[in-house]
Amino acid sequence: MTSSSDTAHSRRWLVLAILGLAQLMVVLDATIVNIALPSAQKDLGFSDASRQWIITAYALAFGSLLLLGGRIGDLFGRKWVFVAGLAGFAVASALGGVAQSFGMLVAARALQGVFGAMLAPAALSLLTTTFTEPAERNKAFGIFGAIAGSGAAVGLLLGGVLTEYLSWRWCLYVNLAFAGVAVVGALILLTNSRPAEKPKLDIPGTITGSVGLFGLVYGFSHAAETSWANGTTIASLVAGVVLLAAFVVLQQRVAHPLLPLRIVLDRDRGGSYLAIGLSGIAIFGVFLFLTYYLQQNLGFSPIKTGLAFLPMTFAIMFSATTSQTKLLPKVGPRPLVGSGLVLGAIGMLYLTGISPDSSYATHVLPALIVMGLGFGLIFAPAISSATLGVDPHDAGVASAMVNTMQQIGGSIGTALLSTLAASATTSYLQGKGRPTPDLVATAAVHGYTTAFYWSAAIFAVAAVVCTALLRPGVPAAERVGAGAPAMAH
Repeated sequence: MTSSSDTAHSRRWLVLAILGLAQLMVVLDATIVNIALPSAQKDLGFSDASRQWIITAYALAFGSLLLLGGRIGDLFGRKWVFVAGLAGFAVASALGGVAQSFGMLVAARALQGVFGAMLAPAALSLLTTTFTEPAERNKAFGIFGAIAGSGAAVGLLLGGVLTEYLSWRWCLYVNLAFAGVAVVGALILLTNSRPAEKPKLDIPGTITGSVGLFGLVYGFSHAAETSWANGTTIASLVAGVVLLAAFVVLQQRVAHPLLPLRIVLDRDRGGSYLAIGLSGIAIFGVFLFLTYYLQQNLGFSPIKTGLAFLPMTFAIMFSATTSQTKLLPKVGPRPLVGSGLVLGAIGMLYLTGISPDSSYATHVLPALIVMGLGFGLIFAPAISSATLGVDPHDAGVASAMVNTMQQIGGSIGTALLSTLAASATTSYLQGKGRPTPDLVATAAVHGYTTAFYWSAAIFAVAAVVCTALLRPGVPAAERVGAGAPAMAH
């Protein structure tokens, strides 16, 4: 005979499967669309200059609305916000799949970002409030962290398969399958709860925070397309910084802040958010420049490129689950996150040794494995620590900060590393005479290795700063637990 506690236990793990599926859909969406871009451009006939907007439209909507999306889940109940996010993301994906013009595809991508900003924080906050017993929480966050860390690599492989054997449109249609299964599971497994006293939404904070984040993301995206000295780039970045400064001031003065500052001022949570953001900047170099290198220099097909990243995916899964279940309860997040950042730096430094005729097995694979082990050590403990000990009514916005740091980090990484790589490539070609194919290939690789050096430096700085911020030892909430295991809220 099955006891009620056994039933509750089994439901919690089914909830984890649904939340993990939703997280995978959101994470892989970035790289799966990157793989589809060349085919979509040929089909719809838009220019190289316009191509960036397929990525930017999603990033702008997603990055600027995450804090609002997280708070909406706190206010109105996470089950229905989660379901609405899934359904809306599916509809937006379908619109993108049937798009007959560039404008329609951009609009669909922006709509994906809007619903993604509801979906992502709701998924993580549901995980936070579902798994409260320390041992189960560690296992659940290990799995969730592995998905968060490896989803981009999975997107490369899935995007290559769908684009090569079906059509670029299936890189969007595939979200209908993910979302459909997740919606059915959420309706069956999740229960909705709302706060007894619903606080008012912080309208001034919502406006300054969302528009400030929009300014930052747009400024970094615009810098990648134009330059750091471009007037629009400067105006967007300055406006973003000013509005976010105003947002911080407002959060200290309003009765019901959008982002209570106690969430980010805690040393463990602040260090975890910073580790996620800085890693997002540095990791960008792996997927963008290494993808170019594998396809353009080593001649890999899209599918072979996706397969080439699988060892890193397996390494992430291994280290994320092992660190979260075996190591975190014994040593706490500080040595794990610090070690992961150091491994990230080592892997990036190893990649600086590539040349136009290097082999995958000797010059790429070892770095992917080392970095995969590092990424698992960073993401699973950092995501867990960033949401550990948060009041249940703040779980949504604390979870939104995780996704916000990932998004802002990715935007900075896109602009910063792309600019550095392009400048290094241009400088290499100067004074070399007529650019032959071999010279162009060598110059491109020089640009990639420059980006890898900078990524290594960012990882190294992050290792020092985050290790200093994170408290030594196991957090009290990790040892004691936040209460009895609960069903999803």
